[in-house]
Amino acid sequence: MRLSELNTGERGVIVKVMGHGGFRKRIVEMGFIKGKVVEVLLNAPLKDPIKYKILGYEISLRRSEAEMIEIISEQEAEEQTGVSSHFHGSIKEERLLTEDELKNLALRKRRTINVALVGNPNCGKTSLFNLASGAHEHVGNYSGVTVDAKEGFFDFQGYRFKIVDLPGTYSLSAYTPEEIYVRQHIIEETPDIIINVVDASNLERNLYLTTQLIDMNVRMVIALNMYDELEASGNKLNYRLLSKLFGVPMVPTVCKKNLGIEHLFHLVINLYEGADFFGKNGEINKEVLKELQDWHRTNVNEAEHEEHMDDYVAPDNSRQKIYRHIHINHGPDIEKGIEYVKAEISKNEEIRHLYSTRYLSIKLLENDKSVEKVIHTLPNSIEIFAAKEKAARKIQVAMNEDSESAITNAKYGFITGALKETFIDNHLEKDQMTKVLDTIVTHKIWGYPIFFLFMWIMFQGTFSIGAYPMAGLEWLVDVLRHFVENTMTAGPLKDMIVDGIIGGVGGVIVFLPNILLLYFFISLMEDSGYMARAAFIMDKIMHKMGLHGKSFIPLVMGFGCNVPAILASRTIENRKSRLITILVNPLMSCSARLPIYLLLVGTFFPGKASLVLLSIYVTGILLAVLMARLFSKVLVKGEDTPFVMELPPYRMPTMKAITRHTWEKGQQYLRKMGGVIMIASIIIWYLGYYPNHNAYKTVAEQQENSYIGQIGKAIEPAIKPLGFDWKLGIGLVSGVGAKELVVSTLGVLYTNDAGVSKKSLAERIPITPLAAYSLMLFVLIYFPCIATLAAIKQESGSWKWAAFAALYTTSLAWIIAFSFYQIGNMLL
Repeated sequence: MRLSELNTGERGVIVKVMGHGGFRKRIVEMGFIKGKVVEVLLNAPLKDPIKYKILGYEISLRRSEAEMIEIISEQEAEEQTGVSSHFHGSIKEERLLTEDELKNLALRKRRTINVALVGNPNCGKTSLFNLASGAHEHVGNYSGVTVDAKEGFFDFQGYRFKIVDLPGTYSLSAYTPEEIYVRQHIIEETPDIIINVVDASNLERNLYLTTQLIDMNVRMVIALNMYDELEASGNKLNYRLLSKLFGVPMVPTVCKKNLGIEHLFHLVINLYEGADFFGKNGEINKEVLKELQDWHRTNVNEAEHEEHMDDYVAPDNSRQKIYRHIHINHGPDIEKGIEYVKAEISKNEEIRHLYSTRYLSIKLLENDKSVEKVIHTLPNSIEIFAAKEKAARKIQVAMNEDSESAITNAKYGFITGALKETFIDNHLEKDQMTKVLDTIVTHKIWGYPIFFLFMWIMFQGTFSIGAYPMAGLEWLVDVLRHFVENTMTAGPLKDMIVDGIIGGVGGVIVFLPNILLLYFFISLMEDSGYMARAAFIMDKIMHKMGLHGKSFIPLVMGFGCNVPAILASRTIENRKSRLITILVNPLMSCSARLPIYLLLVGTFFPGKASLVLLSIYVTGILLAVLMARLFSKVLVKGEDTPFVMELPPYRMPTMKAITRHTWEKGQQYLRKMGGVIMIASIIIWYLGYYPNHNAYKTVAEQQENSYIGQIGKAIEPAIKPLGFDWKLGIGLVSGVGAKELVVSTLGVLYTNDAGVSKKSLAERIPITPLAAYSLMLFVLIYFPCIATLAAIKQESGSWKWAAFAALYTTSLAWIIAFSFYQIGNMLL
């Protein structure tokens, strides 16, 4: 609980002080130290401020400040230990917890450390999260893979870590949703420690975010990730000196090899427990030092442990201490402006627990809209804005540039100066390799053929390689079906299992190898860095569509699944491009449609399956282009934004990461098999089995008179011009829930007493190759699944756009399929 929740006369023991560094330091200096007992003496008449007693002194705090102090109350302690001061029958138990017992309980509760991972896209943040927490988030080598924050937990050296992987962001401005989200999390959630993950091979750009975190006055450790790439290039970095210049301990790490991770989290513990308890002369509080030494002896293997920066139990602690709060020196003119604005903001003591006043001053001079909203709530906001305008004018006159640009340039100047003292550039060989590869894959002539070659290899591999394990799964499903047929007694239950569950689920699960292969190829392109190049070469085409080059990544992700692809579109800053990307994403053929294509191409287009499959995907891309162009001209208005996107260096994807990501998608597919698809298959079977199942002479006659037959006959007039019969219509209707249901439904409707293998099912569908292609076109375009519609609503902010997507895709599907089938019939 928080200190502000204690009532008059109640006691508690301090667990930790939260908030930014300046506030936390001041509160600690007042005596609010971990493990100390605090008692509420008096609440003011208006409940604010509150008088406390701690260390024999009486101290007043505002309620807002007390809210930033976590405690364990005597009542909580009694509940945890079982000690009570209440009557139990005729026995009165009056033993009170001693201060030492309360302190031990508080220190145990303190053993949970909240850590936030902050860094640029592609810096290895999510790799560190996966490695530390054991979670399996996908790691992609392009901007925007981490769209939402992920939480994980793990234990290390006697501490419980709650680790949050925040979205990748280049700065803490208010330009993108990621920047706003990260900043709000740091301010509102007040993590105990921030791990700033930095790409060691691109220090100048990555350290800009570091300077902004320093402005926020947070406790921080820097993970110099991918340090092996820096060393392999021949470049040299004196990271110990760089640590001193920034006032932040830096640890070289290589996440893919699990190097430096224990060192990193060991320093996190040191920083968490000791950073607030240093005196003016650099000496650490003796009581705190003893606790750290006790922890070190109990949890750290002394024989294998090496002393390093900010290891507070080191004998020569004055030499080891690196962490200190510095101010980034922006130059005399800017610093005068910052101090001038800060002086006015500092009159508001009530905001100090959440914000560094220096940080607010800097963001105001950068014309940050979010901070301006905060300032508007202050009683002297008019005076603050007047001071800001005056300071900005002085900076403009002195430096001949606006204050925002001047601050940015000053930060990069600070970084450049620090790197001049610590970094030796011997010209990165990896960069040379990246340049060579980029001259080929981004070539104005060869870039596009190479891209389509990769696409063809992906589909050829998905179909050809996947055919072998698919055949094995078909055999297993057939064996299971025959086993059930030969062992169960005839009746509705047997028919449900054979025709409903095995006929439905078994007809879809055989495509698992193809799904895994598709995701394998997509992961390979993402993790290697090629996907970002594909976005680069497609930017001009995207721009002509009324989109942004960044739109290409969510569109290609749509080949896997439309739902995460639509979520990934939030990385596009421009609302117009973002909304159009969302609306055309369902036209990108997701993996759920793949089983339907594979069902048909092998039977109706033998020898040309890969080309036919590629043509379907290309059709989806072309339709997305045309619809995006139409929407940008007619439906969605807005200004275009410049193409700004990082092209990360090429990296060799690790088989472990690709395999893990691929298998996770396979698990999702299997869960869908055992959930929605099995339930839907049983429902479809029921509707096709009843009523009066035994009243008809043939299966065909029975099905036509079943519930599902009646539904199918009702919609048949609308789909007959497309070359479909009523059974295909039922299959398409079931696909509204999930596209895999189309195959399982057709398996239930067409197989009956026959085998459920792909070949036999396809051969039983009474259509021509022309109608088969028409069916694939319709499946490609029509009604997005329910999950996709929910994602559209979430990202667009309105159900009207979800309803529009459902309406336009279904209408477009009918028009395209009708035109193809009818024109094809006339020509053949």
